[in-house]
Amino acid sequence: MSTSVVRGRVTFGTFYLGGNNAAHGGTVTLLFDEVLGIMANSDNPPPPRRTAYLTVNYRKITPIGVELRVEASVDRTEGRKRWATGRLFRGDQLVADAEGLFVKLRAGQP
Repeated sequence: MSTSVVRGRVTFGTFYLGGNNAAHGGTVTLLFDEVLGIMANSDNPPPPRRTAYLTVNYRKITPIGVELRVEASVDRTEGRKRWATGRLFRGDQLVADAEGLFVKLRAGQP
């Protein structure tokens, strides 16, 4: 597997409003689960994997109505396990970061 980084943009609208005019923390976690999961399943064809854990660090308030930059990469693979990290930026300022472990399912495992 080659090392690569996926980059994208996201803008949280008022539907995602949490307290203090910030995006709700659960939406940030959902974003990371989706983006890191895509990276962890970048094989062709992708095998089924599950999120074993996802740790999100909220560094700054995640604003509503502002375009943010998200990036993610797979850092290492050991057998069925794949660790991925992600970062969310407002300009050059780190808003949040995350690390997740994604585990490939065994044959017949739901």
